[in-house]
Amino acid sequence: MDTKKIQFNHLDLFLIIFLMIVITAIQLSLQACTTAVISGKCTPDGRPILFKHRDADSLENKVMYFSDGKYDCMGLVNSKNPHQTEIWIGFNSAGFAVMNSASYNLNGQDTTTLKDQEGILMKKALQTCQNINEFENLLKSLSHPSGIEANFGVIDANGSAAYFETGNYDYTKFDVNDPRIAPFGYLLRTNYSFSRDINEGQGYIRYETAHSLFYNAMAMNNITIDFLFNDVSRCLKNSLTGVDLWEQIPRSAEKPYFVTLKDFIIRDYSTASVAIQGVKRGENPQLTTYWCVLGLPIASVAVPVWITGDSGLPAVLTAPGIQNAPLSDYALKLRDLCFPIKRGSGLNYLNLAAVINRNNNGILQEIQAVERRIMKTARGKLRQWREKGLNKKDIQEFYQWMNSTIISEYEKRFGL
Repeated sequence: MDTKKIQFNHLDLFLIIFLMIVITAIQLSLQACTTAVISGKCTPDGRPILFKHRDADSLENKVMYFSDGKYDCMGLVNSKNPHQTEIWIGFNSAGFAVMNSASYNLNGQDTTTLKDQEGILMKKALQTCQNINEFENLLKSLSHPSGIEANFGVIDANGSAAYFETGNYDYTKFDVNDPRIAPFGYLLRTNYSFSRDINEGQGYIRYETAHSLFYNAMAMNNITIDFLFNDVSRCLKNSLTGVDLWEQIPRSAEKPYFVTLKDFIIRDYSTASVAIQGVKRGENPQLTTYWCVLGLPIASVAVPVWITGDSGLPAVLTAPGIQNAPLSDYALKLRDLCFPIKRGSGLNYLNLAAVINRNNNGILQEIQAVERRIMKTARGKLRQWREKGLNKKDIQEFYQWMNSTIISEYEKRFGL
């Protein structure tokens, strides 16, 4: 027997296993969303909100409208998916909305090969479900193993709000309207589930950062769309180290100032931030508002859209085929200024001077000025529509104004 040959094969096997572990760890790190389900009990206007800060390896995203199901729906998709079989956070014409965060402690050591069915399930749910009860029935109907390991957040037009921690063989529901489960009226999830061993997941530091932000906002009755984008998705704090990058604000953008973003909510592969603002009980579900920051949140603006019975969407959010949305392209170009080092571990380092500085011409400072203008105008429109009903022509005119505003502002401020 050739002993050397046997030892070499064992070494090969060890290296293969090691590489698989490393690759798996990299894949997990690139699916690291921070999410919240917020009941109307803790928002200033009494409307529930579904929130997702998306981290993913698919940097090119857009919003698409689908009218081939029981309910029309729209949602965030990966631009390069040719068949568009997945939605990562979306809502439908009945006012039902769903999103997910990947969980890494639900299926344990399960060796099932079927995986990554979450986006497919969410698209099916948006096309077929009117409310949370129907979503739960959809989960009950799944064959097992389901190929799912995720925390699904859902709201509907009846005011219901919940998380469903869902694995290959079962799920656990967390009712956000139940004060015994969600005493403050909201729940958060990153990349672990509370129905399993919470020491086996990921995203603990991000969870604590978000938890502190939400607790303080709740105490001041300030859990709003602005809070979700500016204080959560664009948060520059780390709850473990106590680092607050606003305390390190550089003098100007002229000289790079590099900082690490390890375990911050924002990171180089943050690809979108979406807040779906639901309706009060009895309101028209078409007033459900999809606020979408498409692309890296520190380089992109919030764009609101509604379902109106046609496929019209703001041109900056969408694109045909496998083309990328213009706003996503803008954010990717600015991302290169935020993370200019591409070799090695360079993407771990943010050029803070390009993002914020004392001259107030950092990328984040510039885009927030544009965003405030869009949100102020959108809220004025929403007040009118809630009083007098939706006006499709008015919506399309608003979309056209918003498109031209974003394009001209990005050209003026960044030369794009």
